Amino acid sequence: MIPELDDYLFDLRGFLILKNTVDPELVAALNKALDEFPELPYLGWHGNVQRFDNNGHAGVELQNIVEAGEPFERLIDYSSYIPYLRHYCGEEDSYVAGLYIDECFASIRRSGGYFPIHSGGHYGTVRNQFRYVNGKFRCGQVNMLLALTDIGPGDGGTMIIPGSHKSNVSHPVFNDPDYYDKQMDHVEGALEVHMRAGDVLLFVDALSHGASSRTNPGERRAVIYRYGVSWGNTRHGYRYSDELLARLTPARRKILQPIPPRVPVSQ
Repeated sequence: MIPELDDYLFDLRGFLILKNTVDPELVAALNKALDEFPELPYLGWHGNVQRFDNNGHAGVELQNIVEAGEPFERLIDYSSYIPYLRHYCGEEDSYVAGLYIDECFASIRRSGGYFPIHSGGHYGTVRNQFRYVNGKFRCGQVNMLLALTDIGPGDGGTMIIPGSHKSNVSHPVFNDPDYYDKQMDHVEGALEVHMRAGDVLLFVDALSHGASSRTNPGERRAVIYRYGVSWGNTRHGYRYSDELLARLTPARRKILQPIPPRVPVSQ
């Protein structure tokens, strides 16, 4: 059962922060896997993981990161947050109930990196929409951002505009045609989310969000899994390897491949 206060705050603000929700052992295993991951050029591949940075300021983004080893597989249906995702974007109590991972990547941002604020309810995009109908959340996409390092002032924390998932009007900052190439660390109405390693930020993708500039040395590390409804499809066209699907538990496989291919039975 999701606490009533969490439902209230998610509806009101568009996000929740779940403190100390991922076990330190798993956080350490995820960091170790990234320590050992080879440095890739932009668009380079390692196995079935590709470096595909969203833009030049975003830092290193390793897409399809669930293919990078067993620790990342555990995040698919991690017990402390998966009930929230089923509740908010899993089409509860419907004939298509279930989840799908739209996108999963590791974000490694060093000094100078940032991500401009984007999205917002004013777009009305169905893919990432926020809806509440007849007592049920019907969100198109909810993001799970797991902090793998402590993220405080100067670390390039996630920036969000609370309540913007319901906005009917564009924030004036979006009226600048060059806003996507500018640092925007002080947007009116936005707040920077500070987290400890192991904390999880859940937010509907319709919420205006981005990341402030990282000015500290070292790295800001996070893993982002974007969950959507079971009938959705991957944003970037990545496909999971047969080897990964074969070794997953049935529950995890059903999230990565909720609708298995239907093919003729060989004679």
